[in-house]
Parts: sequence; C-alpha cells; structure tokens
Amino acid sequence: MRSPRIGALLASIAVLIPLGASACSSPAPRSAGAARDCITDFDPSKDYFPEKSTIEDATGLTIEYHRSYQVVTVAHPAQGAPPASYVLVRCGAPAPELTGELADAPQVEVPVRTVYAGSTTHLPGLAALGAADAVTGVATTGFVSTPEIVERIDAGKVQQFTDAGAVNAEKVIAGRPDVLVTDGSDSPAFGKIRDAGIPVLADADWLEESPLGRAEWLKFFAALTGTEKQASSVYQNIKSQYRSVADRLSGVPKTPVLLGSIANGSWTMPSGGSYFGKLVADAGATYPWIDDRAAGSLQLSIESVIARARDSAVWLLSDPTVNSVADLDKQDPRYRAFAGPAKQAWNSTKAVNSGGGNDYWETGVLRPDLVLADIAAIAHPDLFPGHAFEFYLHLPQR
Repeated sequence: MRSPRIGALLASIAVLIPLGASACSSPAPRSAGAARDCITDFDPSKDYFPEKSTIEDATGLTIEYHRSYQVVTVAHPAQGAPPASYVLVRCGAPAPELTGELADAPQVEVPVRTVYAGSTTHLPGLAALGAADAVTGVATTGFVSTPEIVERIDAGKVQQFTDAGAVNAEKVIAGRPDVLVTDGSDSPAFGKIRDAGIPVLADADWLEESPLGRAEWLKFFAALTGTEKQASSVYQNIKSQYRSVADRLSGVPKTPVLLGSIANGSWTMPSGGSYFGKLVADAGATYPWIDDRAAGSLQLSIESVIARARDSAVWLLSDPTVNSVADLDKQDPRYRAFAGPAKQAWNSTKAVNSGGGNDYWETGVLRPDLVLADIAAIAHPDLFPGHAFEFYLHLPQR
C-alpha cells in the first residue's frame, strides 16, 4: 500500500548521477556473500525490478518500486520513532538524486553481498531466501539456531559484533558489511557506523501485532537481496498453512487458557490485541482478557487472575527458568492456586539451544503457522492427534 506521505515525496522527479566509483566492485571484506548480477549497460526506460513484493499483512513496512530503485519505508524504526525511508538502488544503475525528505535517505546498492543482522529473527528469513551466505555478522553468535547460519559461525565466516549486548562500532566498521540491519532499537554506536559509510537500516518486525504481519518482514530482506520471487512463494506458503490451521478451528468451542506468569509483584499477560493474543484466538482458545485490544502486555493483580482464570484448562508459558510445575511453586507459592491448569502447563522452551537461544523467537517469528499448530494441538488435542511439537513441551509436575 502506498503511504500518502511517501507518495507525495516521490512525486518530485529524480535526476540521475553516478553512484560511487564502481557499482559492482568493492574491497574484499564486502565480498563474502553471493556474487550479484549488476547492470552493465543502463537503460533509463527499463524496469530493473521485474519481480515486485506486495505487502499484504505487515502494517509497519511499505515498498515502492521505480525503474532502477525502490523505496523501503519503515513506519517506526524504533518504538515511538518517526518513519524512516531507505533507497535501494540496483547495482550498476546511476544513483537517483531525490528531493524532499528522501534527499537525505540512505542509499544502498542491491543486491547486497554482506549483512550484519541485529536480531536472530532476521536469520531464518535470510536462509529461506537462499541468502544465508550474505550473513557475515550477528549480534550474539551463541543465540543463533538457524542451521545455515550456525554452520557459517562454526566455519569462522560470521562474527559477533556486540559486547555484553551493546553494539561495538569498531567491530562493525572493521567488518565493513554492505549494510547493518538493526533489531528495531536504537544505539549510540549507530551514528559512528553511519559516519564510516556503512548504512544502518531498521527492521522493526517486533512492533507488528499480527503474526502474519511479523512474518511478512521477510520481504524487507528480499528487497535487500533481490529475492522477491522467492519471498512471495515462501510467505504465501506460510500464510496458507496458518490459515489452514485457523480455519480448521472455526466454530469449535473455545478452550479456556491461562497465559503469562508473575513478575515484579504483578501478573504479566499478553493482551487480546497483542501478537500472542491473536495466536491464542486463532488457535481456538480464549481467556478472560482476550477482548482487551491494548497492544503488548497487561500488568494485572495476581488476585484478579486467580479469581478469573484459576479454572482454565491449559497454561501457556514462555519462561526459560522453568522446567517443571514444582519450579513454578518454588518461585511463588501463589502459583499453587492454579493446580487445575498446572496439569496441562506447556512451556515454549523445547527448542532452546546450548547457548540459551530459543528458536521459538527465531524460526517461530518467520513461521507463525508452526507456533499456531503447536498451540492448537495443546488447546484441541483431539483435533491434532500425534502432533509433533516444534516449540512447546509439556511440563512435568516435578
């Protein structure tokens, strides 16, 4: 969908000037990824993006195509931040000289050859697009679960660019990636990295409140890697499988579930309008706060949760410190009020790796269809006999 703001900005006609010295050559540190097919005889009347992405479900991402460049706009590059636009220029084409707010927008030659990924959520999408070889840096190597990237880490082809979770600008500058993609948060190091000539682009998929909308940020990386056709195929398959599970549960009685846990003296629970609240609804389940359409999480009194949700049939958790129901009781004795749902307590920790990374927050972001199938099988085991769980495991009592 075209943003009126960006549409107005693009109404100004571009003047073309050369982009850098050589569109297809650069120093060795930037040649780690796959070779790219650059324009050698530029024709201003030719459309150099024959395959185009169409955004269907994501609300925080728009992509507009021009003959030799595209404009990618992120509605909120960080929470509460104003929109940011990036001009992606087909390598070998002259750079568009844009006016208005796009005059200062970062320009990036695409397809990129090397990417530093600020979040593990970026990695399954890049692998699904066949672009794993472009990944030369990740925020924390130990958290990575995507097999193609783990293999590259083990081979010494991917470096970690954070120290204790903070971006190390010197490491990024030394690695000289074509682009650094952030995790949708800001860092004091980004200014220094930009000053060194490395574009910093924001992937704010985590701000999407729709499971499918979050998965569709795959197309952000398709724009960077020139894999729009593959992205369309991958996303349509994910969407089809998600809808298949959701449709199967249409009209089925809703299973009452308990969500969340105690933290800092209150009960933290996803709202009905949140990413996870929508997964629960689509999985044929319900809970007393499902009609609360606030974004994000709710902070509730423990007493109110005991009063309204103690008789739930299922308890869905996401707590890496909990391996049994007894662990919960040790954390807070008030959990004993939930003896009923504790018999069917499930934790999204089946796919935690040795470094503490959880593939639920990696592959699960790209594949909400798999997360939905797990929750649906928990809420309606009779409809999904023999389901092989990807992310959830049933907590033993001890």
